[in-house]
Amino acid sequence: MKNLIVNGSEKLGIQLDEGQINSLIKYADILREWNEKINLTAITDDEGIAVKHFLDSLTAFKTGAVKGKVIDVGTGAGFPGLVLKIAKPEIELTLLDSLNKRIVFLNDLCERLGIDDVETVHARAEDGGRNRQYRGQFDTVVSRAVARLSVLSEWCIPFLKQGGYFLALKGPLADAELNDARRAVKILGGKIEDVMEADIPFTDLKHKIIIIKKVGQTPLKYPRKSGIATKTPIGTCYNMAK
Repeated sequence: MKNLIVNGSEKLGIQLDEGQINSLIKYADILREWNEKINLTAITDDEGIAVKHFLDSLTAFKTGAVKGKVIDVGTGAGFPGLVLKIAKPEIELTLLDSLNKRIVFLNDLCERLGIDDVETVHARAEDGGRNRQYRGQFDTVVSRAVARLSVLSEWCIPFLKQGGYFLALKGPLADAELNDARRAVKILGGKIEDVMEADIPFTDLKHKIIIIKKVGQTPLKYPRKSGIATKTPIGTCYNMAK
């Protein structure tokens, strides 16, 4: 695993020191330990964790937008947020997830890794985005494989400060999702800046990162209550109205 992390991060232009590498290796061990108790990931082998979780998460640094106050929405087992924190300790990280058992895992993980400046939040994205403590407070929002972009934008953009960036780590269907989400992004105060190729070392996976900048205010009615965005994405509302 160590060689995969070292060589893979170098291919991404990221230099990790010995302590960071060891933290990732320990992360993998704790992940496997907890995965026997709760379902965190289907990927449990060394190569899979190193490449499909750690290196995939690290591709977010290619955007140059991972800085300041960062929130990972729907973080699951801590991807990509906690991996980014290990590689760049100076970011102020918040991990948000709707399942408390994942938050319990993340708290134990951070304690055992000696990371004491990460905030974990047990909440649905819709509730977090309406909470004044979190709404409009972050420089960067990251999210990986949580929902289609039209839905994910409603969940994530409200967390951003003006001028902040939402980074959606996506798979090969990113372009199709982007076309469906264009109106939603605009309504929510966002602007699509770029779609960046995010090739993961040692794989043929063609992932992409959709980069959205917060350029306007998000209307107060967004995000809507739990479940509405999934059932009726913003673009769908508009099309029905037309």
